[in-house]
Amino acid sequence: MVAARHPFLRALEPVADALGAEIVGPTNMRAGDIPLEWEGTVVGSMRLPGMQGTLERMMTSVEQELGSPFAEMSREHKQRAVRMLDDRGAFALRRSVESVADAMGVSRFTIYNYLNAGT
Repeated sequence: MVAARHPFLRALEPVADALGAEIVGPTNMRAGDIPLEWEGTVVGSMRLPGMQGTLERMMTSVEQELGSPFAEMSREHKQRAVRMLDDRGAFALRRSVESVADAMGVSRFTIYNYLNAGT
């Protein structure tokens, strides 16, 4: 029999999904998890993801916020998307310029131009 999940944990599932995190029950908690308390009792924890997939999550988030996939965006929307990614630290990640350029269907040079235009 599967134990019912606490309503607080169910309510946090969309947040965890957006972060690429995992909601864990209290018996499966480990060091590094973020304890989730409800009325003074730890009912579970949130386990944050490692760096693997960080850029992809950032890119997906920006696409969702702007309402279309990168490849279908206008030049202005692509410039805005690059600014948003830059604000979130995406371009500090290795090979991020190449990955974003591939997703947008533009060259690395174009991404660098978008980044320089924002300064």
